Amino acid sequence: MSQLEAPADLRPLTALRFLAAMWVALFAFWPDLDADFMPNLVARGYLGVELFFVLSGFILSHVYLAAHGEKRFHYGSFLWARLARVYPLHLATLIGVGVLALGAVAAGMAINGNILSWASLPANLLMVHAWGFAPEAGWNHPSWSISAEWFAYLSFPLFAALAWRLRDRPVAAVIGAVVFLVGLYAAFEALAGFPLTQATIAWGALRIVPCFALGCALYLVHRRHSLPRPGGIAAGFTVALVVAASLQAPDALLVPLCGGLILALASLPNARGGWLASGPAVYLGEISYSVYMVVVPWKLLAVNAASKLTGGGDKLQVFVWLAVVLTLPVVAAVSYHLVEYPARRALRGVAERRAARARARQNDPQLA
Repeated sequence: MSQLEAPADLRPLTALRFLAAMWVALFAFWPDLDADFMPNLVARGYLGVELFFVLSGFILSHVYLAAHGEKRFHYGSFLWARLARVYPLHLATLIGVGVLALGAVAAGMAINGNILSWASLPANLLMVHAWGFAPEAGWNHPSWSISAEWFAYLSFPLFAALAWRLRDRPVAAVIGAVVFLVGLYAAFEALAGFPLTQATIAWGALRIVPCFALGCALYLVHRRHSLPRPGGIAAGFTVALVVAASLQAPDALLVPLCGGLILALASLPNARGGWLASGPAVYLGEISYSVYMVVVPWKLLAVNAASKLTGGGDKLQVFVWLAVVLTLPVVAAVSYHLVEYPARRALRGVAERRAARARARQNDPQLA
């Protein structure tokens, strides 16, 4: 598949974002369920973040790699677009968690003392709290991955330069990325004493690097070749991922399987995407960032309220727990329409107006 033949919007990948967000959400909410077990597949829900990271490298390469390689890439415009995408909701959820925590303290409720970590607030506001600049995990903890994404955005020209040099050797690029990922995972765990895939505030910026690089490399394959029978291949990778996670396979195997699923779904034409390319699935993918970012504030609010209303103590009965989890996308939709989308549109509008004024000054010297 040439770059010109690839659709601008890869609808199955948009839908995949929602599934990744809900995988993380199940991992986060499962401890609130009155159950004595956690399925291995749910226990690996933290790898939904890795899936996001690989997907981020793939999509940004899809949108920007050719422009970077052909010297049409505008770094400032790129960063502003990414900032408009992630920062407004990051700020809103940070404030939301702070308000909920302060309200809980005022009401005499016990909360985790790290939530209102004032020492970590500056790093959170600057989105560098996963770079080793935050003394502790606080505020909206899942936003550590947004800090890691910001690191990847700032570093994107380096990823793009390497990917562009390897554009005629896509298979070698993927093999190199997988070898790098496996080697880094092994070395990090040997040195740090815990897996890189479980790093958040400490070493979170490093955690994205091998996944983002793998996504860029997989895009090179997608750019040059269209997979035969992508639907069947995607189904095969899905089964392999579920089985491997259920059998407690190492993360160094599961992350490349996530990459294979992304590559297969990217090769699936929108017209043949089935429910993954349907309007509802794509909409859920569009709100997936909100789903991910409201997990903690919704958990703080809903789990505590449900516990008090049902008198169930610290654990929720299955139907109450399901109601809390299944309401999460509804809350995310509200967040998307009230905060994420209008703020993103407003910030991008600022950039478009500045660009229009710059073009006008260039065309009319009297305006300069």
